[in-house]
Amino acid sequence: MDTRLLELLVCPVTKGPLTYDRDKQELASRSARLAYPVRDGIPILLENEARTLSDEELGL
Repeated sequence: MDTRLLELLVCPVTKGPLTYDRDKQELASRSARLAYPVRDGIPILLENEARTLSDEELGL
């Protein structure tokens, strides 16, 4: 994922920053506790497509 694009993207729920997980192909929003999929290099920033992050994934 292009780092310049990542700097522009925000979580659609909280408007907070997203972090990219290359192995899982996801953009994670810690504040919303959601991970949005990246399919074929395209971030799918839809709440109904996101999965909930566990406490372990958040480091809690």
